[in-house]
Parts: sequence; structure tokens; C-alpha cells
Amino acid sequence: MPRPRRKEYKGAHYHVMCRGNNGQETFITDDGRRLFLQTLTEVCEQTGWRLHAYCLMSNHYHLLLETPAANLVAGMKWFQGTYTQRFNAMFKRRGHLFQGRYKAIPIQTEPMEGGLSYFRMVSTYIHLNPFRANLAGEGCERKLEKYQWSSYPAYMKQNRKTPPWLEKNKVLKTWGITASSDAGRVYKQKLERFMRFELDPDAGRRGEFEKQIKRGWYLGTEEFAHRLKKAFTTSKESPNLEGAQRRLYDEQGAEQILQQVLPHLGMTEEKLFSLQNAQLEKQAMAWLLKSKTTVQVQWIADRLHMGHRTTASRAIGKVRRADDRKTKNIRVKLLQITG
Repeated sequence: MPRPRRKEYKGAHYHVMCRGNNGQETFITDDGRRLFLQTLTEVCEQTGWRLHAYCLMSNHYHLLLETPAANLVAGMKWFQGTYTQRFNAMFKRRGHLFQGRYKAIPIQTEPMEGGLSYFRMVSTYIHLNPFRANLAGEGCERKLEKYQWSSYPAYMKQNRKTPPWLEKNKVLKTWGITASSDAGRVYKQKLERFMRFELDPDAGRRGEFEKQIKRGWYLGTEEFAHRLKKAFTTSKESPNLEGAQRRLYDEQGAEQILQQVLPHLGMTEEKLFSLQNAQLEKQAMAWLLKSKTTVQVQWIADRLHMGHRTTASRAIGKVRRADDRKTKNIRVKLLQITG
């Protein structure tokens, strides 16, 4: 039986979740969690994704994800594949890390149709994961805001620096909270009341909404489900054509970046292509295209005249990991140019 098509569209919101293969841990140590968030930062930079909430547990993760462009599949393929490779290298492991396909449940968000209530429920569900696991929150020794592998501390301004891809205002708006110095305190009160309700023996820790999250294919009204079905069953485009269009979109973005950056480097395409593969400017350009888009490494190798994909892959990794001043300066410069 063929797998159902992913429901991709501009401005979509998803609850994304994936578990470790055979229940294994997906982070192992705090270094693994930091590696995951670093990779998450990179994919958000590449795709323009916005995260409204996230939580890392021992053997799975949750994301409340918004895709301004219809690029969920390409972004998730790069994200989970890249994190798995880095995880295996860090912990000297081999093979699959995640269990099957990730879940990506579309969420209704139209305010006029009550969609924001679903958005609020998903963000609450994600932020209360440590509470439901008895790790932090009401009735636990550790306060919920002290669970550092969640976006909740950022809402409480417990983090030194909020990631640039984390958007807090939309979640706060669903609770009627305006952005202010007092927003974190008010949001905390809302979730504390919710935790006390969850502790009510009559309510239990597994309500109807949690069942819907675990079993449903969408979160919203029946009208929202009807629109999704109509949009993704009447299309005459084949999955192969759909994939080709995504690749074209990514490649056009890479071309735009290339043309944007070259004048600032005082180069023409011909001059860049004529550089040796070991020269920093060429390696940095390969790194930038991979950091800002989801194009394949082979496409970068072909476009920059670098030969085999492994040459481009090594160059990208070298620039990413380098800590010398010259490489750091060119990384900063290229990111400033592209915004």
C-alpha cells in the first residue's frame, strides 16, 4: 500500500514528531541535544521555517513548525538525515536512528474559524511533555521552566539567547497575551492552571486531545479536513512532478544567492569556477549554498565546477567546522550579505 502524500502548502503549520528506532535514545547526552538544536538552526536558515514550540525528550522530539514555503519534505529529509549522520559520527554508531516516517500533522490556524485554539492546544501539549513524563512541572521537584531542552524556558526568558527561528508571539496571542515584559509570567500562570487540571483524577493525563494528536491526520475542524482532502486529491500532478518542482524551487533559490554574493566578493562566475577547490572562497560558497538551501551536494559540486560530490561535501564540512579567523570572517560576511 503506497504511503499517503505529505500535505505541503505555503504557510502550513504542523505538529512534527519522530521517535527513535526501536525506542532507542535519540540524543544520549546533552552534547547530542545541542547537536540536534544546531542542526535545527541550520535547516531553519536553509528553508525559512519558523518554530513556535519544541521539546526534546529522551527518545523523541516535538516541533510546532510553520513553513512559509511548501518545503516540509525537502527540509525534513535534510534535517533528519544530517542529524543522523552527525549523531552516528559523534557517538560512533551506525544505521538508522529514527523509527520509520516522521509524523507531520497539519494544524488549522485561521482565527475566524477557531483555528487558533488548535494551535494553542498543540503548543501547550508540546510544552507540557516534561510534565506528563514526571520530569518537571507541578508535583515535580524541578520547575517546568528549568527543563532546558524545550522552548518553554525561552518564553520565560530563562535562556540567555532566544534562537532567531523561535517565534513566541503567535502562541502568546492564542492565550490573549500581548508581547510585553510581563508576558512570560502570564503565560506561566496559564500553563500552571492547565497542569493542575491535568492532575485532577477525573481528567487524567491522557485526554481526548492527546488521542487526536496520536491518531489523527489533521488538527482542526471538519471543514479544514475537507479543504485538505480536496486540495490533495484533485491535483493532477504526479508525485514525481511534485518532487521536480520542489527541486526547481530550491535550485532557483541557490542561483539567486550565487548572483547576490558574487559582486560582493568582487568575482564573476568564471573567476569563481576557475579557483582551485582548496581555495577558501570557493569552499565558502559551497558551504553557503548548502546552509541556505536544500539543494543536493552533487548539484553544488556541478554548479561550482568542483567535480565529485565528496569534494564539495568535504569543503562544506571544513568551512562549517573551521575556527580560524579568516574562515570565520568570510562566514560572517556571506551571512550578512544574504541576510
